Amino acid sequence: MSDQTAHRSAWVDLVDPTAAELDAALEANVRLVEPTREMLLEPVRDSTERRPFLREESTGDGSNYVVGLLLAPSESGDQDEPIEFHEVDVIITPTQMITVRKTGPRGHAYDCTGTQLFSVRVGDPPGLALWHLVDDIAEGYLDIIEQLDDRIGDLEDAVEDGQTDHIRLHIARIRRMLLHTRRNVSPLRDATRNVLDDRVELAGQQLFPRDVESRFAQTYDKLLRVTDELDLARDLLAGVRDYHQAEIANEQNAVMKRLTIVASILLLPTFIVGLYGQNLKGAPEFGWAHGYWFSWALIIATTIGQLVYFKRRRWF
Repeated sequence: MSDQTAHRSAWVDLVDPTAAELDAALEANVRLVEPTREMLLEPVRDSTERRPFLREESTGDGSNYVVGLLLAPSESGDQDEPIEFHEVDVIITPTQMITVRKTGPRGHAYDCTGTQLFSVRVGDPPGLALWHLVDDIAEGYLDIIEQLDDRIGDLEDAVEDGQTDHIRLHIARIRRMLLHTRRNVSPLRDATRNVLDDRVELAGQQLFPRDVESRFAQTYDKLLRVTDELDLARDLLAGVRDYHQAEIANEQNAVMKRLTIVASILLLPTFIVGLYGQNLKGAPEFGWAHGYWFSWALIIATTIGQLVYFKRRRWF
């Protein structure tokens, strides 16, 4: 399906297009190389197999264009995989930008309709339209970072409150999200840098004039900030993991301390019982009328003495 209202603008938006729809959207003088055409038409792939990029391509007959693959983040609503990365392919010529949004495994594509309608309304050229799209995606990554920070903060609160159930599972899940996000942000940052270094330009055409490059510089700074925030989030997550492990060690130490106290309390009564259980002649207590009660008094006194000692030492 395609957004028919945008066909006369510099930004043409397609969603899961057929070959006929793609050909109808392309300008008459644009011929795509076959691998690029296959990339635009193939169904969405696993996001771990894709990397964002922007590069110039030429068919050798004078038809050249910029092709790119972008990965835009959004909330998925899935507890196991809360972040979903949507593939958005782009084809850019001096007079047109075509975006191909692909429906993900959860049944929806990246929503950039508002950004596209604004760009169409103000009449942005293709280079500036691309900046609007990339900047919108960069803002999405900043939103994801805030969500990750909130999740890490919740984990830390849970550890402080002693709610250690499934903490390791949540830590592993957030760590996977951080790695996946960084794997997608770094190539996007590099692609943005290529625009600033004039390594993504059409021969004889100025696709990204100075004012557009200055806007890409702002977006590049945002992506650098995302990278820095990812490093900080990784360090915070490592701190939560170490804190969790320390709490587990403290709990184990507390358990071992209690077991030691119990063993110590039982040690003296066991010794006393074993001592009098020898039944050897010569022990004066055997001839006492109240020898049995004496042994009980000795056991109780030594037990109370140990409890007082442990209490003063704050071992329990």
